[in-house]
Amino acid sequence: MLRTLLTGAILASFAAACTPKEEAKAPTPATTESAAPEATQTEATQAEATPEPAAFNMPGLPETTGDINAADLHKRIEIIASDTFKGRAPGTPSGEASAEWIAKDMAQIGLKPAVNGSWFQTVKMVATEVDLDNSYFKIKTGEEEPRELAPGKDVVFWTKRQVEAPTDFTDSDLVFVGYGIVAPEYEWNDYKGLDVEGKTVVMLINDPGFATKDDALFKGNAMTYYGRWTYKFEEAARQGATAAIIIHDTAPAAYGWNVVSGSWMGEQADLVREGDGMDRVPMEGWVSLDEAKSLFSAADLDFDALSTAAHTPGFTAVPMTGLTASGKITQTVRRADSRNVAGMIEGTTHPDEYVIYVAHWDHLGEKMNFATEDHIHNGAVDNATGSAMLLEIAEKFASEPPPERSVLFLSVTLEESGLLGSAYFAENPFVPLNKIVAGINMDGMQPIGKAKNMVVVGSGASQLEDRLKTLLATQDRIATPDPQPQNGYFYRSDHISLAKKGVPMLYADGGEDLREGGREAGLAALADYTANRYHKPADEYDASWDLSGFVEDGEIFYELGAEIADSTDWPTWYDGNEFKAIRDASLASDNDG
Repeated sequence: MLRTLLTGAILASFAAACTPKEEAKAPTPATTESAAPEATQTEATQAEATPEPAAFNMPGLPETTGDINAADLHKRIEIIASDTFKGRAPGTPSGEASAEWIAKDMAQIGLKPAVNGSWFQTVKMVATEVDLDNSYFKIKTGEEEPRELAPGKDVVFWTKRQVEAPTDFTDSDLVFVGYGIVAPEYEWNDYKGLDVEGKTVVMLINDPGFATKDDALFKGNAMTYYGRWTYKFEEAARQGATAAIIIHDTAPAAYGWNVVSGSWMGEQADLVREGDGMDRVPMEGWVSLDEAKSLFSAADLDFDALSTAAHTPGFTAVPMTGLTASGKITQTVRRADSRNVAGMIEGTTHPDEYVIYVAHWDHLGEKMNFATEDHIHNGAVDNATGSAMLLEIAEKFASEPPPERSVLFLSVTLEESGLLGSAYFAENPFVPLNKIVAGINMDGMQPIGKAKNMVVVGSGASQLEDRLKTLLATQDRIATPDPQPQNGYFYRSDHISLAKKGVPMLYADGGEDLREGGREAGLAALADYTANRYHKPADEYDASWDLSGFVEDGEIFYELGAEIADSTDWPTWYDGNEFKAIRDASLASDNDG
């Protein structure tokens, strides 16, 4: 039976106009469990339904000032990353309470509700959780009895099919499909001449360019979207596979096995899909590197040799002869509402043109973690930092005379589930996308002090970088490319959802070349976070954090947005960028209208 967490329109709209620092009438959390009929949602109308906590003890709002400063950032990060919100899982009472808290802070700051008079854009979602006691993934070698792989240790698996009826398959032949990529522009097809219907495809993470570092192969060391796990499962579904398994390897994945087991076990969220997602592969998953090597050995295959062959042009898929897979997934399905939160400063001269700031409020919630008894994934760096900075910049705008263009502050949900909240906004915008002049995304800011540089993720993309360089010079800093392009960060945050629609977006982080300790210290700090805290319960707020670098970054982000908001300029993508034609067509259609 599907459990639905819904409430009616229990969150009243805030005041239509708020002067800076004037507190608007804020929504009050319900203290009873009730459900009202779902509101009808059109393209421009968003409901305000959400699961609500019973007698939830909502944290108070901090006393803050209009300038960007470390003290205010500390206050906001500490609250957003607190155990009170239990890791900010979308569609849960505690997670949705964090979205409500952000809306309350926006109101106190003096923003206006941006979603047709509301602070919230409802995002309908489905949360599924595999019942591991009644689910399995087994491998059979020859005539031997099938061996069940241990969830969390050897394998993690799930299904994107949004049904409670068990998903199962038996005796599916395994085939190694290299990187599992079909990329005509790179003259690459790992599925060429292959029929994988009914089969279990096994593939490597990342793309051939990473392994070779050959700039002529894909984009060399820089990951393309073809290297992302999301693409690989999508392609396997298009090919008709019964199961799709990615081999984990820390370097090309950019995170360890503990991140995989921590992220993909427990409840998983997705948008409501047409047809309940029955077009997806019945089983998706990851297998550990050690287990993968064991499977290749059982099939009398040399894993290292085949991994090398897989990044050679003309590679042909290899059957893992003698191995078959059987799987079963029994899961619970919960349908719920989550929310994007949006406030704005209305422009004086061109209120229908927008500069947008984006940060995701969600994290992983409470999940089983085999290394600790602490199950709350607080997501302090990821992304209480970006959420706090979004509010800090909003407060700075609200304390100044309003700019000529409007400024939109969008706090999105479901980033951790595949950038779903921002993707939903991009498909269901409450302001025209071709009226968004430019945007800035803030995600996973590192509290490691001041840096000599700012890293532009996906550098060489748009004219926003020219403005950024000029502003950085005022702080005696420079803009530098991503030092880890192989990790594919450009495709791993919410700016990409808007970029795909043509909106020029900047995703920049505080640099790794620290004023104290230099590049060596900065890279060591980033590596330490990735290894020990990223997507783990250990990503917790620390009052000793040095946020001086945040302050400098925030000032740059504010100045960049303010400069564009007070101009008539329309920054665009550089010639040759993959998104420029989309933007040009979008602007042309507006002019034609």
